[in-house]
Amino acid sequence: MSTTTDPLRQLSDEGVAIWLDDLSRARLQSGNLAALVRDRAVVGVTTNPTIFQKAISGSAVYDEQLRQLALRGVDVGEALRSVTTYDVRWACDVLKPVWEASGGSDGRVSIEVDPRLSHDTERTLAEARALWWLVDRPNLFIKVPATKEGLPAISQLLAEGISVNVTLIFSLERYDAVMDAFVEGIERARAAGLPLEPIESVASFFVSRVDTEIDKRLDKLGSDEAKALRGKAAVANARLAYQHYEQVFGGERWKALEAVGGRPQRPLWASTGVKDPSYDDTMYVVDLAAPGTVNTMPEATLEAVADHGVVKGDQVRGSYAEAQQVLDALAAVGVDYDDVVQALEDEGLDKFEVSWNELIDSVSGELEKLGAEVAPDGSTSPAGDGPSAASK
Repeated sequence: MSTTTDPLRQLSDEGVAIWLDDLSRARLQSGNLAALVRDRAVVGVTTNPTIFQKAISGSAVYDEQLRQLALRGVDVGEALRSVTTYDVRWACDVLKPVWEASGGSDGRVSIEVDPRLSHDTERTLAEARALWWLVDRPNLFIKVPATKEGLPAISQLLAEGISVNVTLIFSLERYDAVMDAFVEGIERARAAGLPLEPIESVASFFVSRVDTEIDKRLDKLGSDEAKALRGKAAVANARLAYQHYEQVFGGERWKALEAVGGRPQRPLWASTGVKDPSYDDTMYVVDLAAPGTVNTMPEATLEAVADHGVVKGDQVRGSYAEAQQVLDALAAVGVDYDDVVQALEDEGLDKFEVSWNELIDSVSGELEKLGAEVAPDGSTSPAGDGPSAASK
């Protein structure tokens, strides 16, 4: 274990890749992202529809680009792709040195397919390919939700050499299916003669939302046995996911791919901001430290870890029996695990779709307003789909 007193550096030394779960053009313009890479050991970025909705809605920093798009008369779908891919491309460029230094494993930035397509395999594939082409950076991840319809899309994208962040994983059963889809995709890429080294993937296993949903059910049950289990489910669930990860990527099927350059799909702990103020605000980071993992944090969680996180080394391997006891105890008091994880997947997709629809409404309004501001003679000349170079 490292002797450094910087908790974030300690996590890095334990084999945890620290990623930021946020992105905005203001963060890019101010140099904040570059500063987090320099000072906070950040080596990757994740985004989602809610993050973009918060970043773009009501922010003047997007007006110039939206004005140019309004001049061209583009529809809102094209406008959203132009705006979001511009930010992600910029972030990829900021993180390119990290990508190079890590041999391609880190320095990655994720962009998610339109969440309204999560139950349509072919449209997911079409959108994912379009985003891959639009961003046009080797350190990009395309985020695809781990729905049943998303699994074949994940395999196909990997088979084409497109790196994928599989998101919204809550259950151990679905995680097994995700890893199987990943291995199948890498096998197909190999059969097609593609080099395997550039193809990366992470599996985003959600954490805090599990406690939020299960704690609500435990409170409703109200027994002493139920109350004693509050705040224990999420970490136990994630630790067992890591056990499944070890089994798959220690197996012979994967070893054959690893021998020819295949890289394992790393577990990524997502939704690591603590929702219950009575819990330690660093628990979903320090209690899930393990080699070969990624932890993507909102900035508040990142700063909490930097300020008072106590890194205790590997907290996952060797914990599997205890973690299984937690899930068994939840079942014994009447918590239906399968119902919980399905409810969480449905809720997660609904939230992202709501955010995306709100973003569509906001951008539509901005396009109409900014388009109306253009002089009748068209004197405001278009300058492409992004801000001028001077704005960087």
